[in-house]
Amino acid sequence: MSNGPVSVELEGPNGRPSKSTVNGRPPVPRTQKISQDTTVIQKQQEVHFKASHGGIPADLESRILHTLGIYLFTSGFLLTRLVLEHKSDCSVPPIALAGQYDAGSANRGCWHSKTFNKAVVLIVDALRYDFTVPYKPADSEKQPHHFHNAFPILYETSSKQPQNAFLRPFIADPPTTTLQRLKGLTTGTLPTFIDAGSNFAGTAIDEDNLVAQLRNSSKRIVHLGDDTWHALFPDYFDPELTHPYDSFNVWDLHTVDNGVVEHLLPLLNPSNTSKWDVIFGHFLGVDHAGHRYGPDHPAMTAKLNQMDSVFRQVIDLIDEDTLLVVMGDHGMDAKGDHGGESDDEIQAALWMYSKRAAFGRTSPAFIEPPAHAKERPVAQIDLVPTLSLLLGMPIPFNNLGAPIEEAFIGSDGKDIENLALVNRLTGAQIHRYQREYARAQNLDATIQSPTLALWSLANEKFQDLLATKVAKVEQWRDVFEAFSSYQQQNLSVCRSLWARFDLLNIALGIAILISSFGLLLVYARSMHKDRADLTPVLFTRGALGVIVGLALGAGSTYVITSDRLVPFSAFGVAMGSALGVASGLWSVRVALVSILPGDFWGWLAVVFTILPCIGFASNSYTIWEDEILLFVLSTFGIMTLVTSLRQPIPSVRWLGCYHSIIFVLLTRVASLSRLCREEQMPFCKSTYYASATSSTSAPWQLLIPFFVAIILPDVIKAFYKSTESYHGAAPLAVGFAYRMGLFLVAVFWTMDAADDGDWLAHVKNPTLQSLHGTSFLKDTRMRIAQLVLAVAFIGGYATYYYAKPMLSISTTPRPNGAAASTASPSVSSSSNVVTTTTTTTPTSAITVHGYANIHGTRYLLLPLLWSLAATLAAKPMGTGALALCLWQILSLLEILAANPHLSSSSSSSIGPIVLALLGSFHYFKTGHQASLASIQWESAFIPFKTVTYPGGPAMVALNTCGPQILCAVAVPALGLWKKAPRPRRQRLTGGGRGEGKGEGKGEADEEGDEGGSGGADLGYLGEVAGAAATHLLYYAAVNLATTMWAAHLRRHLMLYRIFSPRFMLGAVVLLVVDVVVAWVAMGGMRWSVLSVAEVFGWS
Repeated sequence: MSNGPVSVELEGPNGRPSKSTVNGRPPVPRTQKISQDTTVIQKQQEVHFKASHGGIPADLESRILHTLGIYLFTSGFLLTRLVLEHKSDCSVPPIALAGQYDAGSANRGCWHSKTFNKAVVLIVDALRYDFTVPYKPADSEKQPHHFHNAFPILYETSSKQPQNAFLRPFIADPPTTTLQRLKGLTTGTLPTFIDAGSNFAGTAIDEDNLVAQLRNSSKRIVHLGDDTWHALFPDYFDPELTHPYDSFNVWDLHTVDNGVVEHLLPLLNPSNTSKWDVIFGHFLGVDHAGHRYGPDHPAMTAKLNQMDSVFRQVIDLIDEDTLLVVMGDHGMDAKGDHGGESDDEIQAALWMYSKRAAFGRTSPAFIEPPAHAKERPVAQIDLVPTLSLLLGMPIPFNNLGAPIEEAFIGSDGKDIENLALVNRLTGAQIHRYQREYARAQNLDATIQSPTLALWSLANEKFQDLLATKVAKVEQWRDVFEAFSSYQQQNLSVCRSLWARFDLLNIALGIAILISSFGLLLVYARSMHKDRADLTPVLFTRGALGVIVGLALGAGSTYVITSDRLVPFSAFGVAMGSALGVASGLWSVRVALVSILPGDFWGWLAVVFTILPCIGFASNSYTIWEDEILLFVLSTFGIMTLVTSLRQPIPSVRWLGCYHSIIFVLLTRVASLSRLCREEQMPFCKSTYYASATSSTSAPWQLLIPFFVAIILPDVIKAFYKSTESYHGAAPLAVGFAYRMGLFLVAVFWTMDAADDGDWLAHVKNPTLQSLHGTSFLKDTRMRIAQLVLAVAFIGGYATYYYAKPMLSISTTPRPNGAAASTASPSVSSSSNVVTTTTTTTPTSAITVHGYANIHGTRYLLLPLLWSLAATLAAKPMGTGALALCLWQILSLLEILAANPHLSSSSSSSIGPIVLALLGSFHYFKTGHQASLASIQWESAFIPFKTVTYPGGPAMVALNTCGPQILCAVAVPALGLWKKAPRPRRQRLTGGGRGEGKGEGKGEADEEGDEGGSGGADLGYLGEVAGAAATHLLYYAAVNLATTMWAAHLRRHLMLYRIFSPRFMLGAVVLLVVDVVVAWVAMGGMRWSVLSVAEVFGWS
């Protein structure tokens, strides 16, 4: 394999060549005059080349199948529930009211006499319960965290004024995302897991809810703060008094909170209380401090202190007729994130306060608030019936919660009659809802029988009580307990009902994914014909299959069932497309071989793919996936070291051994960056952030991007220079633009840390001190981020599109009279220079530098620009991990080049599979885990001030899937690295099945394969398409395995904590890699090959 310059002899007085060869074949760069007929032929070849390589249809077909398969499986697996459109009516109670009370008056109370006329409901986003109670460590030497003892007002009032306030743990139902929690807090219903995907795109709540009931009763409702409320309740709030604020800029700790305070306190002034009935205020500073810094940070102390001060002012301003409610919608984990179901994420706080004695305790032991969230918790859905009855509203129709005891037991704690009556009302409304739900869903009577028995028992006890002339306290307590038991049993039944999976959709989705995997397997590992030649037949038959499948799928709904139109149509499209492609592959079956590998390395790729798929059945494997990937990659590096030692050529042996060692060492260094998930504790120590309870980088980590900016461009430069390819656009792109971009990334994260740490407040320079408290740092770093993205995508793609091959041509004069005789090309072992002599006397020799790696170095510009964008989206530690990932990719290319048998046609799967393993490994090294809580939402605001579509979500995707994207973009380099231009072989027209070689009729090129691939020369694009399909095959296998295991383990205790998030990660990564491979990698590959072909010809 030639790595160095190529020498071409020229003769004649004017330098025109009479005969020249490059490695034994005529060089393609032509300076001689081409005849008109030759020009026409070249033009025809150009048109044919561009047309036949316009796209690889299997990519399109696989994307369709993957998307439809994941959609169908998700629709059956991620739980949903039927939303009833029924609404509770103030004049229609769910059961006959006790005593002489008449329903229908909102002023007096619809179904029960109201306690308050007004309410101020304040949500402190992510207010975890332990933020509100005193810190009393068992070990006196243990120091409190920054979030301890910073918000004492809630605990103080509850313990010192038990008749005026109470504080309880407030348990959220997962998923713990704000939008889903607001739905539960206003409707009283349980969330379903599929709602988690809508956290960025809330839609209006159609079912009955507390806010709608307030509006229907002509209450004047004001909202301040988080604008998510306006997505859920459009046009519900007073437009003149309402002030919404952008909710997703997690780097902004103060704008929303300051805005709420600015408008809330004046509204509480006695002169303004006539303007409103209910105020909803939603503070975001605590949540944003957690996301940005983690809970154990001085910024969290400051935000909690601010909340404490604000609520003291609110207490002073409200009157005796106003109820004050403060609550968290969810908690946060040790890093300040949320979304899952860990204890820290679901344990929020609830506090109610009134200036008059309105609350009590059922036991004197309950006067002190619970010391921790495991003691006497309240479900968040219990807030809905509690607020509804306190304000005299009807309970929303779909509510499943129960009244909170302290709000109805009376200030002396003895009004058990009132507590029993409100529980009877709530139970009756739940019973009415269950009756309608069972009718709509045609539920089996056996499902309802346990709750119906409890309902009958509770009513019997109530009727017995009415029959007693003087009811005793014990009888009222029995009634309360009976209706409370009914509510709890009903809630349990509802959880089981809404945990029912649509097994048909699950099966259809898995069937599609299996068929997609099978087709991709054949296309990637069994095809020995130029895949570009299959474009017409596969595309035509696949499109025809889509049409026929859609017709059959939609038509089947008229025969089977009409409520399955969408899933049956989707299944028909998928299977029609799959069968169409399968028929296309069958038509060229002479070019197919066995999918089984033919050597050790091919089988090793199979093992690397199958073992993880089996392992995902175990929660332990899924939890420790990052450590297992470390072992697998290290094993691969050691094996390549052993096989490199067997290379006969010393220089090649040394190169293979060197890069194998580098590959293993870089893997070990990258493993030092880790973010531990809760299940790995205490056997894992997080290093990605400053500490396990922080979301910011340590000061020493800020040096990593600077080291990357200094070292990485030189590393890349060394790879270019190893094949004498550091010419053309390479010095500008790598030596200047790429280095400058990395340096700007380092400056960006330094400025971010300066803003986080308030550095400007501690500098002595008056000019810098004057910038403290301004938006200078925020604005400057945002501009820097935008400049980096411009360098990466605008400048990078412009350079990539217009750059010529990385070649340099030098001319060396020959002494006059130096004769040359006809001879075979001579190769210098020191420089790999091929010199060809002729029968005449040349006057000069041309040396072409970089010819041997012309395709690889030209294409490498594309992974570089994507790596620059990915490093910006990652944190400082992630920047280092991505730099190591890129270095490992380059080392992998050299390993494969030094060991040609690793990239032969029978074992070429090892390269794409190892790239997929690298992408998966570095996903964990960039601060991620297979859990919702590890999503770094703040990356959406790196180049933006506010939520920006589609830029914000794109930055989150780049942050989350950056390593997989980088490795997917690098896939074509596997087929291009150290490959010189070569003529495309003739198409296969027949002859043996399985060998892939032209037989007879002069079809095979007689010059062998200099590119290192065995068998027939399929053309670069065809070879790369096979590598890309093999790369996708790994992710498709992981997605199929995690999908099937999630379905099989759907009743497992750890389903939503471990198996479901891993399935979702596999699905998202597969879809992202699908898009990247098809549009970025293959599209960029086509540009690169066209660029080379414009210089060296189209044959």
